[in-house]
Amino acid sequence: MNVIIIEDEKPSARRLQRMLKTLNMEAQTLLHSVEESIQWFQNNTHPDLIFLDIQLSDGLSFEIFESIEIKSAVIFTTAYDEYALQAFKLNSIDYLLKPIDEDDLAIAVKKYQERSPQKQAVTLDFNDIKKLLVNPIDREYKKRFSVKVGQHLKLINIDDIECFYSENKGTYLYTTEGRNYLLDTTLEHLENELEPQTFFRISRKFFVNINAIKDMVSYTNSRLQIKLNTYHEQEVVVARERVKDFKAWLE
Repeated sequence: MNVIIIEDEKPSARRLQRMLKTLNMEAQTLLHSVEESIQWFQNNTHPDLIFLDIQLSDGLSFEIFESIEIKSAVIFTTAYDEYALQAFKLNSIDYLLKPIDEDDLAIAVKKYQERSPQKQAVTLDFNDIKKLLVNPIDREYKKRFSVKVGQHLKLINIDDIECFYSENKGTYLYTTEGRNYLLDTTLEHLENELEPQTFFRISRKFFVNINAIKDMVSYTNSRLQIKLNTYHEQEVVVARERVKDFKAWLE
């Protein structure tokens, strides 16, 4: 099987390449920009499968297919939330949210392998997908959470939350008053409920509030350690695959 990865962050591309190798899938070609990808497609046989990042260093990856007719199946690798990716579901495209989880990757690969050969290549309406991503539909985000305290319910305003985190299979919110509360939800579900300009998922374990960040320090393996105003229970570290997006979010 001929597989390629189009991803502008070279460490992320190599990490995905290694993850695919453990699934007995070899990706020998790594491309990192729109321009490089267009040149490659013009001079090479199209692959069976493309792992495609949406935001490349020189533009959206959709620009590749504005001049080239796609002849491959696509699995998107992206930091966009699931709401925007509804467009992909309509086009029967698989996708993986960054940072990519090994189990999620294995499921996506299995789903691809189980598709019949005549359905491997898909017809993509990139214009519709791009419109939804660039101009997402306005929506309301959560402004408060209800938490259980003994036999009582307590309302906590979103502005009073420093971070959300997972621990021992539970999901918690941590307040500016230094209290944590267990939630009946998951971090994955919160992806659709938190206002993206205020909260950012720095890793599989943490969402942080931009207004609660006190300091940021360089950390091992090209990562960043975040110091929050009152949360000190455990290290808050930006995953290496999310550092670039995190820095862009700060601006």
